[in-house]
Amino acid sequence: MRIDIDKEVCIGAGQCALAAPNVFTQDDDGFSALLPGREDGGGDRMVREAARACPVGAITVSEG
Repeated sequence: MRIDIDKEVCIGAGQCALAAPNVFTQDDDGFSALLPGREDGGGDRMVREAARACPVGAITVSEG
């Protein structure tokens, strides 16, 4: 699984970190970031839900 966060689109709502706290966090500026070592989602079932929860669609999840 590949997770991409469009930093130009992210508004720092934090819904991703709430939905999948084992994969997403917020950086020092409050924007979405992946936790170190979780760039592939770490097998977390909630990654796709976190992407859907993003109010601006800044997160893309793809296979590969």
